[in-house]
Amino acid sequence: MPVPQDDEFGFAPDHDAPIPYMQRTRDYYTAIGYTTPYRWAHYTDAPFQPLKKPLSQSRVTIISTAAPYDPAKGDQGPGAAYNGSAKFYTVYDGDTSAQHDLRISHIGYDRKHTTATDCGTWFPLPQLIKAQARGRIGEVAPRFFGAPTNRSHRVTIDTDAPDILARCRADKVDAAVLVPNCPVCHQTTALVARHLEANGIPTVVMGCAKDIVEHAAVPRFLFSDFPLGNSAGKPHDVASQELTLELALRVLESAAGARTTMQSPLRWSEDASWKLDYNNVAQLSAEELARRRAEFDRQKEIARGNRAA
Repeated sequence: MPVPQDDEFGFAPDHDAPIPYMQRTRDYYTAIGYTTPYRWAHYTDAPFQPLKKPLSQSRVTIISTAAPYDPAKGDQGPGAAYNGSAKFYTVYDGDTSAQHDLRISHIGYDRKHTTATDCGTWFPLPQLIKAQARGRIGEVAPRFFGAPTNRSHRVTIDTDAPDILARCRADKVDAAVLVPNCPVCHQTTALVARHLEANGIPTVVMGCAKDIVEHAAVPRFLFSDFPLGNSAGKPHDVASQELTLELALRVLESAAGARTTMQSPLRWSEDASWKLDYNNVAQLSAEELARRRAEFDRQKEIARGNRAA
């Protein structure tokens, strides 16, 4: 009996599915010589806090894993190589009435398919301000907050998340939009969202790493099937960024309970082969893996020095 062809039924290729970042990351670090697998945060249920008032009356903030640009910290521009010097280790905040130059050179976004030329793809403040102007939200909170991308679950849960909660309470925040970029960023924002929600502040995570966020069990999640670094929409595509934020706001106000995920209908491209590239050891030579191990060790030393400073 002949086997039906994919095109007969309109099937998508098997790789055109959300990237399995947790498994890719485990395989990648094993391949470069780190044999102890990383323990990703895993919960089977999540706290859930309904909105206390309509979004049109709510004060909304942004929590980002992007870093303020600092010219003293090396290349942080579009296409920059991973730059451990640009990492930050404590929560920071910024005035939402001012313009900000936030960058993502310090984290592992998809550098092959994302050039990081448009901060609107990872920092949706302009779109949130527009949402206020048209009455979609009550107001933008006076400050946004930066969450350190920390591999330590304990530091995120015991230190960073409570710090962000205290700042949100000081600003009388009614709801928070969290925007991660790298794999660990997605875990960080998931843990922060859980802490905020358990303490009375509704949240929605906008992200691209579906497996990591759902493994950590968040209250609300808008999934965009885009390369890492584009959680807030496509670069230089304002309509995409507007729609992505609007979808996140819809999840925020309409979720009936915890662990609600909505997938954006937007596609990065018709060709889904980009999903085969990120940290895929099947596509990396032994020489490239050795080079990456050496670079990883170098960046780790830089980060250790910065943390101690």
